[in-house]
Order: sequence, then C-alpha cells, then structure tokens
Amino acid sequence: MPCRALPLLLARLYVAKVFFMSGLTKLRDWDITLALFMDEYKVPLLSPEIAAVMGTAGELALPVLLVFGLGTRFAALGLSVVNVVAVLSLTDIAPAALQQHVFWGSLLAAIAIFGPGRLALDHWVQRLGRGGNDRF
Repeated sequence: MPCRALPLLLARLYVAKVFFMSGLTKLRDWDITLALFMDEYKVPLLSPEIAAVMGTAGELALPVLLVFGLGTRFAALGLSVVNVVAVLSLTDIAPAALQQHVFWGSLLAAIAIFGPGRLALDHWVQRLGRGGNDRF
C-alpha cells in the first residue's frame, strides 16, 4: 500500500534519532555510563559492563539500519528489546518517561509488523531479488 511509505519512513527516522542520540550520550562519558549501569540500571543476567557495551552498541548500530531501511524488521525488533530492557531495568521511571518508551515501542511494533515501506533499501533489495517486475 503506497500510502504507508511516508509514515513508515518518518517513524523509522524519528525512532532512529531517539536511540542514536541516546547512544552518543553514553559514548560521550563512558565512566558515567558505566556508573549508571552499575547503580541505576539493573539489567538482569548481564554484568554492568557487558550491558553497557551491548546497550550502547545497539543504540548506535540499529538506528543506522532503520534510517536506510536495511534489515529493518531485525533493527526494529532489536531496538524493541533495548527499549523493554531500559524500562524494566530502571528502578524508578517517571510516568512521562514511561509514556515515551510506550510510544517508541508502538512505532517499533508498527515497523516490525508492516515492514519498512517502499522508501527503504529492503524494498529495493527484495524487488531486485524477484527480478524487479512485480509490484508490492
């Protein structure tokens, strides 16, 4: 459906910016990031150091995939995991912050369900794989 392409692109760009900026913030002061993962974020099953590296890597790499629409469903599901872990690992989360996470999660769910839309590399790769003559 052609009318989905623009909203899906805008959702991908918006969510990508949110998570990428969060990853950059973590990189800017790694000592504070590690302290937050040790004291504030209680990520189950992982050491604070590994959780910090994995979370930051996800917040930096997966948004790039979303922007280009490459591996889009994988990126959306990966960021969904980051989003859920962020909410669950915070001991106290403000209602407004929780509402933002729910909104981001909703956008990521829409991207995972509907795919990236026509304005994405995934669409063109898939189309080339089918010989380029069928319509989506």
